Parts: sequence; C-alpha cells; structure tokens
Amino acid sequence: MSTNAAAAGRVRTGGPQENGPKILEHVLGWTLVVVVAMLVTQLGLL
Repeated sequence: MSTNAAAAGRVRTGGPQENGPKILEHVLGWTLVVVVAMLVTQLGLL
C-alpha cells in the first residue's frame, strides 16, 4: 500500500509545467487576446 501512495504522489495530471518558459506563455496568451479582440471587432459583436 505504501508503494502505491508514493507513486500516486508523483503522478502528473497534465497541468502546466512549473519549470517552463514563462515568456512563451505570456506571448501566446497576449496573442490569443489580440486574436479574440480582432474576431469580435470583425464580427461586430462589440
């Protein structure tokens, strides 16, 4: 039972990596914001 509990503590759930490049995440996030804003403007939803 203790080996299962130890293995369960190390299981990755597919969440964001803690040691990844932060700048890439920011750039992709702002790119998504700009694309959504352009889409909303082009469709006349605002």
